[in-house]
Amino acid sequence: MAGIVSVSRTDLAQRRQKLRRQRQIKIIQAIWRTAAVISLAGGLLWTATRPIWVLNAPAQIKMKSGNKFISSQTIQSLLGLSYPQSLWRIQPSAIANALERQPTIAQATVSRRLFPPGLFIEVTQRVPVAIAQTPTGKIGCNIQQSHSCPQSQAGLLDASGVWMSLAKYKLLNSVVKLPTLKVIGVPEQYRPYWTQVYQAINQSSVKIMEVNCQDPTDLILKTELGNVHLGVPGPQITEQIKVLVQMRRLSAKLSPHQVEYIDLKNPEYPLVQMNQKVQTANPQVQAKIQKR
Repeated sequence: MAGIVSVSRTDLAQRRQKLRRQRQIKIIQAIWRTAAVISLAGGLLWTATRPIWVLNAPAQIKMKSGNKFISSQTIQSLLGLSYPQSLWRIQPSAIANALERQPTIAQATVSRRLFPPGLFIEVTQRVPVAIAQTPTGKIGCNIQQSHSCPQSQAGLLDASGVWMSLAKYKLLNSVVKLPTLKVIGVPEQYRPYWTQVYQAINQSSVKIMEVNCQDPTDLILKTELGNVHLGVPGPQITEQIKVLVQMRRLSAKLSPHQVEYIDLKNPEYPLVQMNQKVQTANPQVQAKIQKR
């Protein structure tokens, strides 16, 4: 009986010693893992702070718009970064957001480039559809309140009504092809209607050269058929443009210099002002309009 008890105690002691060694091994392994992680992190930090991972000049930043690369001078004027600057401290999302606040840029994607160290930026530009101009020759303000527009600069509008400085637009475009459509006045007054107005104009087969926004109660279009008065801009603009298209044959019936203006304030009853006398549009045209 005593022998059995002695063997059991010895066995238990050996087991406790084995467990103690296992715990010690686990502790040593944990210490080594922690030391390895700290060493690796320190090594990465040391590597990241080396001069090779620093931006020293705009030449290390590549910016692409479509198939074209933007010059270093333009990149610096757009980003305004200070040098030198650690590549790892730069936040690509912050740079992208700053670029998208530029009226000429609709979207921007920024990523770090490791070899060679630098940044790669790809931007999508806004497409101007009209020249914004006030009667005095100064630009009109942006339709959207999110962008201001100094009245001493020439301006452009895109299809959604964002105003762009012509000077800044030229920074991203060495060859600038200006739109043929002109907007006179302050387009901001027509902010709720601009998208609809432009879409209707863009889809019209009648050539429209100018949108006159000086009188908020009467939107005037300069067209190949003559000046067209539309009244207060509103949901009926699409219908008014459709009627204008139906009146294209008017130029074949009347000499352009005989027409003072076309009145489409009521698209159901289009009128033509000729030689100071208001007349109904040509009967053939009027009949065609009523059949639509």
